[in-house]
Amino acid sequence: MDILSQRHPTHFTTFKNVFIISHINEIIIFTVNHKCLSSLSSTGHGNHKEDSPFLKSADAASKNYDFYDRNLALFEEELDIRPKVSSLLSRLVNYTNITQGAKEHEEEESTESPNMGTLMGVYLPCLQNIFGVILFLRLTWIVGMAGIMQSLLIVLMCCSCTMLTAISMSAIATNGVVPAGGAYFMISRSLGPEFGGAVGLCFYLGTTFASAMYILGAIEIFLKYLVPQAAIFHSTDPLGSDSAMLNNMRVYGSICLTLMAVVVFVGVKYVNKLASLFLTCVIISIVSIYAGAFKSMTHPPEFPICMLGNRTLVRDRFDVCAKTVIEGNHTMPSQLWDRFCLPGNLSSTQCDDYFIQNNVTEIQGIPGLVSALLLENMWSNYLPKGEILEKAGLQSVDAHGTMDNFGMYVSADIATSFTLLVGIFFPSATGIMAGSNRSGDLRDAQKSIPVGTILAITTTSLVYLSSVILFGSCIEGVVLRDKFGDAVRKNLVVGTLSWPSPWVIVIGSFFSTVGAGLQSLTGAPRLLQAIAKDNIIPFLRVFGHGKSNGEPTWALLLTGLIAELGILIASLDMVAPILSMFFLMCYLFVNLACAVQTLLRTPNWRPRFKYYHWALSFLGMSMCVALMFISSWYYAIVAMGIAGMIYKYIEYQGAEKEWGDGIRGLSLSAARYALLRLEVGPPHTKNWRPQLLVLLKLDEDLHVKYPRLLTFASQLKAGKGLTIVGSVIQGNFLDSYGEMQAAEQAIKNMMEIERVKGFCQVVVASKVREGIVHLIQSCGLGGMKHNTVVMGWPYGWRQSEDPRAWKTFINTVRCTTAAHLALMVPKNVSFYPSNHERFTDGNIDVWWIVHDGGMLMLLPFLLKQHKVWRKCKMRIFTVAQMDDNSIQMKKDLATFLYQLRIEAEVEVVEMHDSDISAYTYERTLMMEQRSQMLRQMRLSSAERQREAQLVKDRHSLVRMGSLYSDEEEEVVEAPPEKIQMTWTKEKCEAERRNRNNAPENFRELMSLKPDQSNVRRMHTAVKLNEVIVNRSHDARLVLLNMPGPPRNTDGDENYMEFLEVLTEGLERVLLVRGGGREVITIYS
Repeated sequence: MDILSQRHPTHFTTFKNVFIISHINEIIIFTVNHKCLSSLSSTGHGNHKEDSPFLKSADAASKNYDFYDRNLALFEEELDIRPKVSSLLSRLVNYTNITQGAKEHEEEESTESPNMGTLMGVYLPCLQNIFGVILFLRLTWIVGMAGIMQSLLIVLMCCSCTMLTAISMSAIATNGVVPAGGAYFMISRSLGPEFGGAVGLCFYLGTTFASAMYILGAIEIFLKYLVPQAAIFHSTDPLGSDSAMLNNMRVYGSICLTLMAVVVFVGVKYVNKLASLFLTCVIISIVSIYAGAFKSMTHPPEFPICMLGNRTLVRDRFDVCAKTVIEGNHTMPSQLWDRFCLPGNLSSTQCDDYFIQNNVTEIQGIPGLVSALLLENMWSNYLPKGEILEKAGLQSVDAHGTMDNFGMYVSADIATSFTLLVGIFFPSATGIMAGSNRSGDLRDAQKSIPVGTILAITTTSLVYLSSVILFGSCIEGVVLRDKFGDAVRKNLVVGTLSWPSPWVIVIGSFFSTVGAGLQSLTGAPRLLQAIAKDNIIPFLRVFGHGKSNGEPTWALLLTGLIAELGILIASLDMVAPILSMFFLMCYLFVNLACAVQTLLRTPNWRPRFKYYHWALSFLGMSMCVALMFISSWYYAIVAMGIAGMIYKYIEYQGAEKEWGDGIRGLSLSAARYALLRLEVGPPHTKNWRPQLLVLLKLDEDLHVKYPRLLTFASQLKAGKGLTIVGSVIQGNFLDSYGEMQAAEQAIKNMMEIERVKGFCQVVVASKVREGIVHLIQSCGLGGMKHNTVVMGWPYGWRQSEDPRAWKTFINTVRCTTAAHLALMVPKNVSFYPSNHERFTDGNIDVWWIVHDGGMLMLLPFLLKQHKVWRKCKMRIFTVAQMDDNSIQMKKDLATFLYQLRIEAEVEVVEMHDSDISAYTYERTLMMEQRSQMLRQMRLSSAERQREAQLVKDRHSLVRMGSLYSDEEEEVVEAPPEKIQMTWTKEKCEAERRNRNNAPENFRELMSLKPDQSNVRRMHTAVKLNEVIVNRSHDARLVLLNMPGPPRNTDGDENYMEFLEVLTEGLERVLLVRGGGREVITIYS
C-alpha cells in the first residue's frame, strides 16, 4: 500500500479513505459481537466481578505480546488488555464451560467432541427417567380405585404440570450454556444462591428418595412376583402379613442399596453402559402391554377370578374354585371348603355363615378390549383400609363371617383417596431434567433440549392416558383394585394383560427399576457435590471432595444414608408422596425463575426457545403448589419449611455470590417502584425516623479513626431505616481511585464488624470541606435520602495551629442547617459503649433548652430500643427563667410526654439572673487573646511564604491570582484581593519593615478588651455547664441542644470555645441540632 501511494498519490487517497471506513464498520460490528459473546461466556461460578476469560489482566499487559497491527494503530495502547476480535473468536472456539461436580466422562470419552443428537441425548434419557416403577406397579391400582375419569384427571394434572415446567426449563436452558447440575444450576443462576441452595438441596433429597423408591419397587417385584420363597419373615397371622412384608423389604432393600452404592463407587461407566439395556427393557415392557391389550380383543388371556358371593378370594390358597369336588362317584369337600369349615366334614353347621349362604363363582379377570368394562370402571371406588374387594352386580347374601377367614379375601391394604393417588402417581411424571443435565454432551443443546424434552413428555403423557383407558377397558375392576395380584395367583396385574407372557413385564420392570435406582444413586451425589463446590452452604464443603478422578465419595456416602431412611419406611406408597414434594418444589422454582426473568426483561434474557410466556410459568407455579397441597398438605408444609430454613441459613451466612440472578433484578425493580412512590412527598411526622449520613474520618493507613461512631449509629438504628457511611479522600480522582476503593472496603469491613446495615460512599475531592458538601448534597436517591448527619468532634483543635479541622466542622454545621438536615455530634465518642456492653442502670439525660422539632425526645426513645441502653431511665430537664412559672412548666411538660407515650422523669431547672463573674470575663479574654495571637501567627507565616515567592519571581511581572495555595486558602479567612505588582528594592524593604512590627502587635494583644457579646455568650455557656454538670455528672449519656454557629464567620473560633465550655466535665455528650421540622407527634 505504501508503494501504491507513492506511485498514485492522487488516486490512492480516496481508495484509502474508503478502505478505512469499511474497516471501521467491521470493527464496530465485531465489537458489539465481542461484548455479547463475553457476556454469554462469563463463567458465573460464584465470581461477583465482571471478569471474562477472554480479557487479559493488567499483569498480562506487562508481557511483550505482539498484538500490534497497522490497521489498528488507533487501539494499540489497549490491545495488551483488550484483544482483537479475531483473537477473541479463536479463543471462544476452544473455550469450554467448566462443569460443576465430578467429571461425567471417562478418560477415553473426554477426547471426543459432543456429538449426541436430540434422540440419543435428550429424548431417550427423558423416556427412561419418566417411565418407571409407578407405571408397572401402581397405575392399574390407581385406575381401579379412582376410576377412568379421575385417573385421566390425575394423569392430566401431573403431565400438564411437567409440560409447563418443561417449557420454562427450555427457555432457561436455551439462554446460555447449562453445565452439569441441571435444575440446580438453572435455578441458582436465575434466582440467586439462596433460592438455588434451598431448591438444589430439595432436588437432591428428591433424587435420593427416588433411588429409595426405585429400590423398594425392585424388591417388591423380586419378593412378590419373582422369588416369593426368598422372604425371610413370615406371618402366622393373616392380619399381620403386612408387617412381615415390610421387614422383608427393609432387609432386602438395604442389601440392594449397598450393592448399588458399591457399583456406583467402582465406576460410573458401568452404569452408563447398562443404561441402554435398562431403557430397552422399559420399551419392550410397554410394547408388550399394548400388544396384549389389542390381542385381548380376539384372544383374551386366561386369568379366572374366584368370587364368593361378590367378594374376591385370594386365588393361591386353594386349587379349585368350588365348594366341593367329585372324586370318582363321591362328592368331597374342596380345599376352599376346608378353609371355611372344619376339614373333612361336609356338615354346614361348622362353616362360616357367609360361605354357606353365598355361591362360589368364577369370572374372567381379563375379559378383553371389546367387553363392556369401560362403563363399569368409569367412576371411582375408594376403599378404607381393610375393606374387602367386592364386585358390584354379583348376587350376594349379607351374612356375618368370622375374622378367622379374613385372610381368604382380597382386601385394601391402605385407605385410598384422590389426594393420596395424586401423590403416589406424580413421581411417574418426573425425570424431565435428564436432557438439561446432559447439555455438555449435546451437539446443539439449545435446539435439542426443548425439542427432546417436550417430545418425551408428550410421548409419556400419551402412553399414560392411553394406558388408563386400556386398563379400564380390558381388566376387571376387582383385579384393578387388587394391588399385589392376589386374585390372579400372585401375578403382576399389568403382567396379566401383556403379551406374550407376564414374565416380560415382570423381568422388564425389575431391570428398569434397578436401572432407575442406579441412575438416581449416580446423579444425586454429583448434584450434592455441585452444591458443595459452589460453597454457598458451609457445612456441606466436605462433600465437594472425592476420589482423584472427581468421583464424589463423601457425597455418595451421605446419599446412601439418606436413601436408607427411605428404605426403612419400606412402603412404596409412603415414599412416593415425599418424593413428589421435593420434585414439585424444584419445578415450582424453575417456573418462578422463568417468570421472573421474563417479567424483568433483563438484557441477558435472550432464550432461543421462543414459545414461552410468563403466564404459562405462573400457571405452572400454581399447579405445582396445588399438587403439593392436594397430595399431602403436611408433607408440603414440611418441604417448604426445609427449603425456607436452608434459604435463611444461606442468607444468614452471607452467600458472597453474584450470579446475575433474577431475584437481584426483582429487588432492583421493587426498589425502583418504591423509590418512585416515595418521591410523592416528604414522610409524615409519624413515619419520620433518622436516616443517617455518618461522616467518618480515616487515618493515613485508611483505617477508621473513630469506629465508635458506627457503633452509635447501629445502636440508634437497630437495623431500621437508611444508613449511609461517607468519607472524603483528599486528592485527584484519577490518581486516588485505588485508594478510594481501599477506603471503601475498609469502611465496609468496619460496618460489618459493628453490624451497621447500610451503604458506603467514599468521594475524592481536592478539599475535604468540598467533599463533605458533596456528600451532604448527593448521597441517597429519590425519597431514600438522609435527613440526619452524624459527625465526630474535632479533637485537639485548641492545640493545633492548623484551623482546617474546626473550620471544616463549622462549615459542615452550616451546610446541614442550610440543607434543613438534623445534626448529631457525639462528643467523647471513644467513651461510648460498644455493642457488647450492657448498662444495667443509669440515666439518659435530655437537656431541652430550645425546641428543635422533638429530636431530643425521639433519640433517647430510639436508643432505648437497643439492648445496650434498654435498662437506662430517661430524664428530661428544661430551663426556666425568672419570669417563667416553673411548677406549671413541669405539669405541662409531664402532660406533653404522656401524650407522646414516652416514659421519663421531668425536672425544671431555674436559672436566676446573676452578674457576670470574673471567671467568665477572664475566660472570654483568654479566648479572644488566643484567637488574635493565632491569627497573627498565621499571617506572619503567610507573609514568609509570600516573600519566598516574590524572591523566586524577582525581575519578572507576576500576576498572582492568590497569595496562598489551596490548602492555605482554608487557613486564612479572607484571601487578599488579586494584585499586580513589579518587584523593586523599595518594596522589598517595606516588606521587611512590616515584619519588625511584631513587638507592637504583642503589646496590642495584652491590652485587648473582650467583646461584650462574647462575654454574654460565655456567661450562658458557663452557667449552663454548671447546672448540667451538677445534675447530670453521673448520667450514662447527656443530650443537649447544639447552639448554631454565628452568622459572622469572624467568630467561628469563639463558637468552638463556647461549645467546649458548655460540655466540660461531661463524659458522654450528644450535641443535637434539629432539621427545622417536627419529628414527633402526639396524634395516632
